[in-house]
Amino acid sequence: MKRFTFLLFVLIVCSCKQTNSNPTASESPEEPETVEKDSSQTDDLKDISTKDFREFKVLDSEHLSKEGIWETVNPQMADFTQADHDRLKSMILEQDIPTLQAAVSNGDFSYEELTKFYLFRIRAFDRENNISLNSVISINPEVIEKAKEMDAAVPSDKNHPIYGMPLLLKDNINAAGMVTTAGAVVLKDNVTDDAFMVTNLKSKGALILGKANLSEWAYFFCGDCPSGYSAVGGQTLNPYGRRIFDTGGSSSGSAVSVAANFCAAAIGSETSGSILSPSSQNSAVGLKPTVGLISRSGIVPISSTLDTAGPITKNVVDNAIVLDAAFGEDESDRKSFMILWDSGFYYPDLPQASLAGKRFGAPKRLMEDSLFVVAINDLKQLGAEIVELDELEIGLPKFINLLNLDMKRDLPVYMEKYANDSISLRTVSDMVAFNAADSVATMPYGQRLFRGIVADMGTDEELQQIRDTLKLNGKTFFDTPMQAQQLHGFLSINNYHAGYAAVAEYPAITVPMGYEQDGKPKGLTIISGRLKEKMLLEWAYVYEQATKHRKTPLDFN
Repeated sequence: MKRFTFLLFVLIVCSCKQTNSNPTASESPEEPETVEKDSSQTDDLKDISTKDFREFKVLDSEHLSKEGIWETVNPQMADFTQADHDRLKSMILEQDIPTLQAAVSNGDFSYEELTKFYLFRIRAFDRENNISLNSVISINPEVIEKAKEMDAAVPSDKNHPIYGMPLLLKDNINAAGMVTTAGAVVLKDNVTDDAFMVTNLKSKGALILGKANLSEWAYFFCGDCPSGYSAVGGQTLNPYGRRIFDTGGSSSGSAVSVAANFCAAAIGSETSGSILSPSSQNSAVGLKPTVGLISRSGIVPISSTLDTAGPITKNVVDNAIVLDAAFGEDESDRKSFMILWDSGFYYPDLPQASLAGKRFGAPKRLMEDSLFVVAINDLKQLGAEIVELDELEIGLPKFINLLNLDMKRDLPVYMEKYANDSISLRTVSDMVAFNAADSVATMPYGQRLFRGIVADMGTDEELQQIRDTLKLNGKTFFDTPMQAQQLHGFLSINNYHAGYAAVAEYPAITVPMGYEQDGKPKGLTIISGRLKEKMLLEWAYVYEQATKHRKTPLDFN
């Protein structure tokens, strides 16, 4: 079968499970502890990839409640009513950041009102009701006061467009005054300083609204659980088909909260598919940047080789704005590099973008997808040239071992440098032992992948060899057809080729391309070479503006 690795990476690990599955009723929470297989020495990534979940062992979190989330914020929301929400709804819902900024400038609403609008929606819709999504883990208790400070400041045309915009962060990203849990009970007291990227965002005026739920430990933990589940946050659900469609992962809460208009934008993280997957599954725009463009310092890691943060938004212009506010050189991050351009690089030229004469490779195998075929025809109508390709048969050997060996080394570094000093546990082995002491509360689906990390005895030399092989294979997979056919980009669906983009360290963007007959969203994904984010954004913008596929989920409009 051509391109067996397509199925292996539809997608792996911190990527999504594209469909939902139903564990048998006989499975008890304790059983995964005794039946887990060793995941340390396998190349069969299907074993930790797609599952067909339709029922869940856990929906609501046992470790937090709606009352607990809102205890400190409710008094600050006393003056914001349903009437206020309804008055502002048409001016805020589904609007892009430039439109929101124009409304603030015109006096239609303030940054405080914008912030309270999103908070009101999260409180009303996200937990403990019949349409709850469980997409938000915590709220920043200082965000309303920060918004008031933005309103009180002297307006300036030099402000970055992100100024005053309320953002949600995936809860593996450190933010001062808040807990960073990665969805894990063991990190429930992990109050930290800001991650380097968060400092960048705040320096340009971004408001940190709160933290979004995620697949626990960025979905490199259980191996047998649905996307979007964490012990701390519970089960995130897809607003386009609650308990029907998979959320994608691991940035599940980030994408779901954007889809439901709970924030102006969100930040996710990706190792292999974790931004692309949930963005496409929730009709959002997700960008996985070149590794090193955005700092990883202060982000709970899987792999210092592959990890990156990135924006998830309702539209392309917002994506460009958030990326523009987040990037920056971080000397403490070994993958970070000197930035040769200033802020204001990614978003101003979008309206002038064109697809005329741009050449894209399209895998022949994907032409069986009717939405993809329509997208291809749309691109042609917009002036693009499409070259149908047979994908190269190149594998990604020992991908799991790369993640195992990286995380075994990288997690203790995070715990030592960026975690709260009160947490004595430092290694994956420590976390495994902690979870085993109370499996029902900490790991109802088991912790097979964590056990695989502990069992993997690969050396530093073997790790480097795996890194080199995978990077060569990923780059070859894209570079060979792109050079031979003089292509500008490679077209895909959702996160189908995210594994190759991951190991090549190449950027990728996904943008809504429509809905299947049952209403399930899908994304058109474009991948290109190192530091091609500006072009990816421009191409996606042209396609988005011509097609306008995104629709607000019905229960949240």
